Amino acid sequence: MGQLIKLQDYISRYEQDIYRYPLQFVRLKQQQWEKLKTAFLAGELETLYGNQPEDIQAEVWQEGKNRFGTKLKKMFSRQAKSEVTELEALPVMERKEFSLRFSSTPNSLEELKQTYLNQLIRFQLKWGSSTIQEKSYINQTFFLDEKLRFFLQRFPDTCLILYKPIFLLKNAPVEGEVIIVTPTEVWCIAFLEDGDDAAFMGSSDRFWLRKHHLHSDKKVLNPMLSVNRMGKIVKRIGSIYESPLPIHKVILSRNGYIDYPQSPYDIEIVDKRSFPAWFKKMRNAGSPLKHQQLKTAQALLDYCQTTSSSRVEWETEIDGEAEDDYRT
Repeated sequence: MGQLIKLQDYISRYEQDIYRYPLQFVRLKQQQWEKLKTAFLAGELETLYGNQPEDIQAEVWQEGKNRFGTKLKKMFSRQAKSEVTELEALPVMERKEFSLRFSSTPNSLEELKQTYLNQLIRFQLKWGSSTIQEKSYINQTFFLDEKLRFFLQRFPDTCLILYKPIFLLKNAPVEGEVIIVTPTEVWCIAFLEDGDDAAFMGSSDRFWLRKHHLHSDKKVLNPMLSVNRMGKIVKRIGSIYESPLPIHKVILSRNGYIDYPQSPYDIEIVDKRSFPAWFKKMRNAGSPLKHQQLKTAQALLDYCQTTSSSRVEWETEIDGEAEDDYRT
């Protein structure tokens, strides 16, 4: 599944160390799946994941106390910041987010895997919007965002995703749509979807025309404006950091049709007819994470805006009175 390295203007651990966390997430995801699969095949799924909320809360509480005491001691050391590792915070997130609950035992590994992936979406949103010391309170709409789920669940682990990032350029915030940094390319994607089988008439005008057999015609904002803006931002930042990755600009309509015979040569139109082939190509990209990919991702993150209004330190919540870390 794709990795969410930046969500809007929320804090991200990937901003702090892009060379560490992508690999760590892949390892964590694989380890948890192997543990879950082994329990299922051994008939121990309910024993391990069925009835342990009190135990989990007790362990979270004790770990929070231990971590808080450790941090107080480290405050007297110059190396305090560097000595705090992800492993100190990870078990809290891991135990709470991977403590699956089943209304009934899955009948197959495929059903179990889908349940796991659905659970992993929630973990990934929390993982991608927190650091060792801080977390973000995410707008609940993102947990139900079908487009975000599409990228996170159906793209390879090596796809690093910026979803609706807000770039700060010359002190002016500029919001993008979707940017995916793969091992070999950067994809800037603008969605154009408005009902199944809608047809969009493309042009160089500011507005396009949407036609649908069940609805009256409607004007929609030209998606080229968004995708060209993202392309320019990525190109500018890439040139500063000397990134060699090619940039692709895509207007994507998974369930509709786009009619634009004379579309610009540097913009790829992907609609219902060409989507299966494009999607297959994206999913089958088997390259591992690469240095230039991580370098480019870090460059983009460096120019992303991060606000502090919706952040809180993990340690402030161990008093037992604060809101549950992962309640939504």
